[in-house]
Amino acid sequence: MPPKRNVLLIVIDQLRADCLSGALAAVTPLPHLRALMAEAVSFERHYSVVNPCGPSRASILTGQYAMNHRAIRNGTPLAHDTPNIATESRKAGYLPLLYGYTDSAQDPRSYDPRDPALTSYEEVMPGFHEEVEMRLEKSLPWRADLLSKGYDVPEYPDIFRPGGTELDGPALYRAEDSDTAFLTDQFLRGLLGRPGGWFAHLTYIRPHPPLVAPAPYNRLVVRGDIPAPTTIGNAAFEAAQHPFLPFAQAKTPISAVVEGFPDLEPTDENIATLRAVYFGLAAEVDHHIGRVIAALKAAGIYDDTLLVVTADHGEMLGDHHLWGKSSFYDAAFHTPLIIRDPAAKAGHGRRVDAPTESIDITPTILRWLGRVPPDTMDGRDLTPFLENETPDQWREFTFSELEFGEPIAPTAAQAGLGLSPEQANLAILRGPTHTLVHFNAGLPPMLFDHRSDGEARNVAADGDQQSHLLAMSRAMLDHRMTHAGGRFGRTSITQSGARVAAKHQN
Repeated sequence: MPPKRNVLLIVIDQLRADCLSGALAAVTPLPHLRALMAEAVSFERHYSVVNPCGPSRASILTGQYAMNHRAIRNGTPLAHDTPNIATESRKAGYLPLLYGYTDSAQDPRSYDPRDPALTSYEEVMPGFHEEVEMRLEKSLPWRADLLSKGYDVPEYPDIFRPGGTELDGPALYRAEDSDTAFLTDQFLRGLLGRPGGWFAHLTYIRPHPPLVAPAPYNRLVVRGDIPAPTTIGNAAFEAAQHPFLPFAQAKTPISAVVEGFPDLEPTDENIATLRAVYFGLAAEVDHHIGRVIAALKAAGIYDDTLLVVTADHGEMLGDHHLWGKSSFYDAAFHTPLIIRDPAAKAGHGRRVDAPTESIDITPTILRWLGRVPPDTMDGRDLTPFLENETPDQWREFTFSELEFGEPIAPTAAQAGLGLSPEQANLAILRGPTHTLVHFNAGLPPMLFDHRSDGEARNVAADGDQQSHLLAMSRAMLDHRMTHAGGRFGRTSITQSGARVAAKHQN
């Protein structure tokens, strides 16, 4: 008999957590996600373990820290035999269906050098069955749909250029024909007729830039209602806080997140306008997730389905004069996580304050499918939280990484700071009272004290903070040593054969 329970993993691209629950929640219309929170478990201190998109999705889907899977940049291959949610769910009798993308650069050992699979970082992670291709730069089925409806469809990125002369001009397509709407339509059309026992990974590109939204979402949120970005001074003052920051500011200026405005200046009006478009795009995704939930309920399968909603990473939105996600601040890594286990009703409505990481998602899903996660997976099972319990000896810290160099074409930060590709990186440890940002190659660390200054002031050089700096540095070293990768780290070859002391117990 085939399995009857279903899994739906939804990943929203570039949605920061405080849009759902936090400083920006009041201006971000997300009624369907908030309604889901009331009948699910929400994880309030959930963080991506790596940025940007490709590495983050590699960690979500393999359950591994980037320091172990090493697909550390968009375009860096993931070893083809790395266990992931797709390969492992197949062992439970599921066909893992992909509606969208995984941004997985392919292992060149598996392909002829002339194979087109080696020409794009937007390929599919091994194990997934691609039902609908929906990639940022290709999206061929969506483009064909627009053409069939009579649209004049330009190439990427012009397809995402606002109409007219206004920064928040509408997209060239109507709301019912947007990329978000198309993907949802395809998902509902293709999935609801399937027999029970399906696994689907649904991935929305929005609110990822380019920031353009169809009407009415382009002006759904009133600019005057939007709080200003979090800053501690002008751009020059913030850039002076660390040698890395001038390069971070220059890498993604405000003009880089919208098409057609190459000379855009970061005025208060322009910042508020683009923030409003971002919130409108988030609202559009929320609307379509509401459609998905309603369809599951109408089909009578909502209570047969494990529903997981998260994001791959956040977005700075002008905070600290930064855009995008190539930074170390919380806004770039803090993401929502909502899990609804239909059988664990005792936990419904719970908000968990314990620190969780993106690598916890795959082990949790595998447990729900009756599979023991493989030893390669660093994440921890969140099932006790879903059942309204708290696991013993839960982590105190979250750990994240960012690579800001390139081996083929050195980045400005890498060249300007005199770093090799292996040195152009940073690691972040977020603890109960402090956050440590450690830079490679002798660059000075940054330390933030949550109790007084949040992320407003680097206290790494303060005399009374040296004990905290030392303790956090030691904790980060301990963490890296404890979680060092190795597929066979718990395997020994003995006279009686291979013996394994499994990391993840039954």
